[in-house]
Amino acid sequence: MIHNFRRRRRSADEDDTFMRILLVGATGLVGATVLTRLLADDRIEAVIAPTRHPLAAHTKLENPIVDFAQLPVDAAWWTVDGAICTLGTTRAKAGSDAAFRQVDHDFPLAVARLVREHGATRFALNSSMGADASSRLLYPRTKGEVERDLQALAFPLLTIVRPGLIGGERNEFRAAERIASVVLGMLGPLLPRRYRISPATAIADALIDGAIEGTPGIYIVEAERLSGD
Repeated sequence: MIHNFRRRRRSADEDDTFMRILLVGATGLVGATVLTRLLADDRIEAVIAPTRHPLAAHTKLENPIVDFAQLPVDAAWWTVDGAICTLGTTRAKAGSDAAFRQVDHDFPLAVARLVREHGATRFALNSSMGADASSRLLYPRTKGEVERDLQALAFPLLTIVRPGLIGGERNEFRAAERIASVVLGMLGPLLPRRYRISPATAIADALIDGAIEGTPGIYIVEAERLSGD
């Protein structure tokens, strides 16, 4: 059964947890925000963040350098409590439909299978508003397909976050996103919450909640729960 997301508040007498969390996509806008929050979270013992290029060192960070097309299937660092995936690109940056699908579908699925095989019970995915496996459009169809295929892996706790336009400062310039961000920022108070900007910080919080807390089930966090005021 798929549930609407309800943020769970920890009780005062609840034991602290010391978890190992794997994060993929740590160099993107949302991923970098997630990484900063995980490293500062006292409940987290270690963050494993496989990347193509080295990240800044931190005492809680393990940073394997990998080729996502040839992941090391027997690496010990796949053994984690939960995982967060913020991998994603655009069709223009990827260069082809196939390359886009590889980054937004194949790589997340490969990571999810490996952490599940190594015992992970929680997975949180940054997807997109409008994800639909039956869509004729590449972007929403790919997002819908990865959501569908993740559910087939039977994680006891799966959280899918579906933001709208993501708000925050990217390391790369995306002209279309910048224009849309300005327009939506001006119109935000007049728009339904679903169509307002989804701040990267709100997305990161929902992903971390999904990877750390909650009862078993599949949870969908829709864009209206992420929008700013």
